Amino acid sequence: MAILQVNNLKKIYGKGDTIVTALDGVSFSVAKGEFVAIIGASGSGKSTLMHLIGGVDRPTSGNVVIDGNEIYKSNESELAIFRRRNIGLIYQFYNLIPTLTAEENIMLPRLLDNRKPDEAKLKHILETIGLENRAKHLPSELSGGQQQRVSVGRALINDPVLILADEPTGNLDSKSSQEIMDLLKLSNKRFNQTLLVITHDESIALQADRIITISDGQILRDEVVRQ
Repeated sequence: MAILQVNNLKKIYGKGDTIVTALDGVSFSVAKGEFVAIIGASGSGKSTLMHLIGGVDRPTSGNVVIDGNEIYKSNESELAIFRRRNIGLIYQFYNLIPTLTAEENIMLPRLLDNRKPDEAKLKHILETIGLENRAKHLPSELSGGQQQRVSVGRALINDPVLILADEPTGNLDSKSSQEIMDLLKLSNKRFNQTLLVITHDESIALQADRIITISDGQILRDEVVRQ
């Protein structure tokens, strides 16, 4: 069953002589529990694609269906709620709230949704990401790798149907990068999370089940790496 369907997605910026086609008719689907890497050079359109799938931006044309919901039929407030409840977003630069502790950052999606903290789930996530002893620390008191672990925990707290990670290792050293990838793969296998990773790093992409290569706003290749 496809948990994600991307249908003829186009994104055009500017007008006249300044027009730029960032995405030009991209279509693909992702099955539940699949780990897909999307690779491409800088400017290929891969980050634009992630923003459109995540409902952070809207396309010029085409649509995205997540777990049976055509997301662009929602208004901005409805889309924000859907994104918070169904999509876990992980960014290169962590996007943590500096005045909140690690555990508060992890719990933020639930608190924004006016849902009670799930202490058992929080404890399980802190153990999974290896930060039980750093839960009360602020982001400034954590290493880059630890901050990214917090952002992974935040993405997992609401049991999203889809995790989107945009260059999640791009700001980390090689050891921390592999630790983050191991953590994402663990969530993929243990929790059957559907995982979409945007990267320019081929070594990261080769850890996925499937690799989609984007070039000039179009899909160049779509290859199964492992079953």
